[in-house]
Amino acid sequence: MIKKIDWYIIKKFLGTFFFSIVLILSIAIVFDLTENMDDFFDNQVPAKEIVFDYYFNFVPYYLNMFAPLFIFISVIFFTSKMAGNSEIIAMLATGMSFERIMRPYWISATLLAIMIFWLGGYVIPPANTELLDFKDRYIDHFKSDHARKVQMEVDKGTVLFIDVYQRNSNTGYRASLDHFEGKALTMRLTADRIRYDSAYNWYFENYVLREFDGMYETVRSGQRFDTIIPVQPHELFITAEMAEQMTNTELKAYLDVQRDRGVGNIQAFETEWHKRFASPIAAFIMTLMAVTLSARKVRGGMGKNLGIGIALSAIYILFSTISTTFAVSGVMSSFMAVWLPNFVFLGISLYLYTKAPR
Repeated sequence: MIKKIDWYIIKKFLGTFFFSIVLILSIAIVFDLTENMDDFFDNQVPAKEIVFDYYFNFVPYYLNMFAPLFIFISVIFFTSKMAGNSEIIAMLATGMSFERIMRPYWISATLLAIMIFWLGGYVIPPANTELLDFKDRYIDHFKSDHARKVQMEVDKGTVLFIDVYQRNSNTGYRASLDHFEGKALTMRLTADRIRYDSAYNWYFENYVLREFDGMYETVRSGQRFDTIIPVQPHELFITAEMAEQMTNTELKAYLDVQRDRGVGNIQAFETEWHKRFASPIAAFIMTLMAVTLSARKVRGGMGKNLGIGIALSAIYILFSTISTTFAVSGVMSSFMAVWLPNFVFLGISLYLYTKAPR
């Protein structure tokens, strides 16, 4: 049963969080608008598109990115103020346990964790697609209709290489398809062109097919060679940056397909998948650490606690960035890289919890 004291803390928690996040997002929008104003004017971008296609998709992305850190800072801010006003002491003096005081904090953290998971998994990916489309039209022009040096394992032991692939014509140039059994090359198909037909049907033009059987080699050539390759053209244009444009359902399906193929260079997608779950859990860890850090009345008041909170936030960001870099480079597994900062800060939170006022 939620009592008045619970509602009091929940309102302070959520109110402080949304006020601070709106404040920082407003500042971010002003800086971004100032930076891109020339591009907007030069390309005569309609105001409606700036508002709805750009900034309506800009806000959820940064809201989700900053959420765990602003949960931490918000809890420190209002809890330090409560401790400074002796409100925490009064609660404990009435016989409330520290665990009971934590109840409204957990309720608030649960609501925000659900919001983070929903935004990160289902709202932000399509918003990122629209945001990048807008940037491509009016700002950076970074998208290309050509894919170059495409090499991917399309099936276990089968590697496809295309030097240049044109999206508009569904045609690739200077292509090869190699099949290995273990470390032995058993078949190599090369062609001047490769074209996509439909439903995984591809055909090679002006091809040369070499088949190897021990020391023996069979060679044949021709104008057209039809085959089935479990790849569709849009997959040739998938880059690591596109992980953030996939919903949870799409991302899981993509990872399952790539793992079935035996593809190993999917660290960026695995990292993004783990982030979708690590960020909501971070809301609980940050809440616990912030409450235990700021619930005790200390000399220096709110300023000291805020200073410690900002320092810990900076360490968390640095730690997360470095560990994610290790995952993308293959030095560390994606799971460990994403979850390690949470594990470390959970340990800090549990230590601080043992020092919390009783």
